[in-house]
Amino acid sequence: MNAPALLLVMTGVVLNALAQSLLKAGTNRAGPLEFSLAAAPETIARIAGQWPFLLGFAAYGISLVVWIAALSRVPVTVAYPMLSIGYVINALIARWWLGESLAASGWLGMALIIAGVTLIARQA
Repeated sequence: MNAPALLLVMTGVVLNALAQSLLKAGTNRAGPLEFSLAAAPETIARIAGQWPFLLGFAAYGISLVVWIAALSRVPVTVAYPMLSIGYVINALIARWWLGESLAASGWLGMALIIAGVTLIARQA
């Protein structure tokens, strides 16, 4: 995989992972949300009033555009597995930014993900 293609893939992965973390930060601030027709106006207002949700939505939108550009240059059999790096990024963000704990098995799992993605990326 050439450098511009790798940059597009990794940018899409990072933006997607950042979006997830921002949505989690939004739920931490907003509290439990109810998704029903009756509660829709209040839920929408609570979501719209939290900047992490809004930034998360924006990150998702940008990541979608970047991902489409990446898929136009990289086979999906290579690009899609690279999304697994998002698990690593999310775990690290959750650990250091959101204060979540991470067991030794989580660290080992992340090492295995990185090893697997490295093997797949080398085939491209």
